[in-house]
Amino acid sequence: MRDHARVVIVGAGVGGASIAFHLAEAGCTDIVVLDRAEPTSGSTFHSAGLVGQLRGSLPLTRMMMHSVDVYRRLEATSPQTGRSPGWREVGSLRLASTPERLDELRRQNGWAKTFGLPMELVSPSEAHELFPLMDPTGVLGAAWLPTDGYLDPSGLTHALLGAAKAKGVTVEARVRVTDLVVERGRIRRVVTDHGDIVAETVVAACGMYTPQVAALAGVNVPIVPMAHQYLITRDIDGVTDDLPQLRDPDNLVYFRREGRGLLLGGYERDPAPWSVDGVPDDFNTRLLPEDWDRFAPLMTLACQRVPVAEEADVVQLVNGPEGFTPDNEFVLGESDVAGFFVAAGFCAHGIAGAGGVGRVMAEWILDGEPGFDTWKMDIRRFGPAYRSRDHAVARTVEVYATYYDIHYPNEERRAGRPLRRSPAYAALVQLGCEFGEKSGWERPNWFRPNEVAGDESVRPRGWAGEHWSPAIGVEALACRDTVALFDETSFSKLEVTGAGAARFLSRICANHVDRDIGSVTYTQLLNDRGGIECDLTVTRLADDRFLLVTGTAFGNHDLAWIHKQQASLPEGDACAARDVTAAWSCLGLWGPAARELLQPLTRTSLANEAFPYLTARSLSVGAVPVVAVRVTFVGELGWELYCPTEYGATLWDQLWSAGDAHGLVAGGYRAIDALRVEKGYRVWGVDITPEENPYEAGLGFAVQLDKPGGFVGRDALAEAKERGPSRRLRCLVLDDPLAVPLGSEPVRVDGDIVGRVTSGNQGYRVERAIAFAYLPADRAGLGRRVDVEVFGQWIGGEVVKDPVYDPAGTRVRA
Repeated sequence: MRDHARVVIVGAGVGGASIAFHLAEAGCTDIVVLDRAEPTSGSTFHSAGLVGQLRGSLPLTRMMMHSVDVYRRLEATSPQTGRSPGWREVGSLRLASTPERLDELRRQNGWAKTFGLPMELVSPSEAHELFPLMDPTGVLGAAWLPTDGYLDPSGLTHALLGAAKAKGVTVEARVRVTDLVVERGRIRRVVTDHGDIVAETVVAACGMYTPQVAALAGVNVPIVPMAHQYLITRDIDGVTDDLPQLRDPDNLVYFRREGRGLLLGGYERDPAPWSVDGVPDDFNTRLLPEDWDRFAPLMTLACQRVPVAEEADVVQLVNGPEGFTPDNEFVLGESDVAGFFVAAGFCAHGIAGAGGVGRVMAEWILDGEPGFDTWKMDIRRFGPAYRSRDHAVARTVEVYATYYDIHYPNEERRAGRPLRRSPAYAALVQLGCEFGEKSGWERPNWFRPNEVAGDESVRPRGWAGEHWSPAIGVEALACRDTVALFDETSFSKLEVTGAGAARFLSRICANHVDRDIGSVTYTQLLNDRGGIECDLTVTRLADDRFLLVTGTAFGNHDLAWIHKQQASLPEGDACAARDVTAAWSCLGLWGPAARELLQPLTRTSLANEAFPYLTARSLSVGAVPVVAVRVTFVGELGWELYCPTEYGATLWDQLWSAGDAHGLVAGGYRAIDALRVEKGYRVWGVDITPEENPYEAGLGFAVQLDKPGGFVGRDALAEAKERGPSRRLRCLVLDDPLAVPLGSEPVRVDGDIVGRVTSGNQGYRVERAIAFAYLPADRAGLGRRVDVEVFGQWIGGEVVKDPVYDPAGTRVRA
């Protein structure tokens, strides 16, 4: 066996095969693919083979669409290659049997318009014509996507591997990886039972076996094997070559043609995790025992929808384990160990996504970053809590059991809670807090007692009115009119220290951060293309110490990005970067009365001249040592108050006790989001991503192109500025204040769909529904009329100057 390769891929299932195929197509053929048994012997061989393209995000949908392009190409060339993936482009139907599900289909149909998918909504009778075997009783409508289909998973894998081998890729079966050698934070060598391979890059693409392989490199991958079942029947009259696949989510089941019979399966409410502490060494090309008791409820529902299935002879009940993740998304990307990548956790839609996974991973390996935003699939999204198998299993079981549920925006998960609690948690409970959760943190969504003063008449229509409370408006307006107190302890806090800290941050930040001690700078960290990788504030606490504050869910991502940049530090710029989130409690005090409330509690002057906007001071609030940072994410006068965690409860109590005379209201994150939309503040991962540059996003004010020494992405950004943006992030105000966009809704200008909503919310002060969307530069002029499709209804609106609230910024500088 070879003893050196540029890339070693562990796992010859569909994921590993696709990565090898795409690397080879890109010209990288110095690759060894290893499998501990035979190709497809893990989960691939028993996959149901369904390929559905429409997903909840543009990047994932693009991956699925790329998959279909690859499968078409492989099928078209199969007469010459002799390797067919068995691709059958028969289309798919998704049924709706409740008004709520029909709303979901309308929303998905809107997404499809912006993604370039030819989806259409059809009537129950039209759905019945497409799938004559079904009983349309109770069906209210369906979504039809003619470019979906199904294939043979093993055939696909061998077609991909065959094409890769034809270009020079080596595939080695029955080779078991026994160790991974890591030196100075980088993967160096793969140890197998057939010898060692020195490698620059190693990819763990071994499905449910991935956690065990990754652990050899010290990397945690939270994947849980779940027993997934489907049934295959013998021949059934009426099963034709062009019978589409059918999903009936209200009945938890799916169908497709298998020979002249049917394959039918689903997602039961009582799922069965399997072998959660590690897959047995000899579990290759094997299935689990048939579990008829667990499948029986699904079978009953399936027969209600397709009655002929009840009398059909059964060939087999397939019970095979598949790797699922705690959030039902792929696990992709480079780990904390440089050069060690993961591509696994396909959650039963790996066949649909395999082509796209291969493309993304090949770009990541060869170019250092994927070609588009993959944050929701990035391995870095999982924090330390997922080192606990119990926590990972609890979260994974929940997403499996609710796989076909309607998931409304702002829905809160229940499994594994509460986990991380701020020092103010007990006080928040006493105040009637309605908690949400992010990255394991219990965070205030709103406070139930505030509902009494709320206005139920402003509840948004449709989905935006789900998981909503009139307390949100009360808290938002209190922040605008008096003062509100927010627990922001969950915000991720990173510290960069050392003699070279200032030089290093100057090199990776687009804005000028090498300022005086006590300065606060809003900035982006860019990739080589000029795309936005991180969006944060940098506070200089000392000559050699900086505090970086970013979103709750982005701490792991941003720290990993910073560590990656440190790997190429020039000599003399050495510095350390670490996560200090747990060390600091943070409370946000904002509103016109914030200064009046806080000043009596400290001897430090809070006057505007002594403590201006975007500065920080060390002071005491009562007896609590605090770093007060005059910054805001709501657009009002105020401070973020950071104190050591052990003082957090006392700080909350002191501020709350002092608030009665000033009309202090406890506020939650849902109010923060409404306030930030009014003020035009962007959210990374939604409004801004690695695919957008600051000029497109309206953040050019945070870029210093001419600062000494330049910065990462500077050249690409300079070229982009010279060209001028081809699209711009614009603020849209809708004519109907109760038609609140939630994200991904189509935006139409002059009758043409030209963009999609990135985020939206109610503006409680301006009393309008507000959305952000990227529009073509030649159609993004202020005053331009637009239409936004909200659940199938086109709502008029206008492109307006951003922000709609306090555009001069006088309130934050008051």
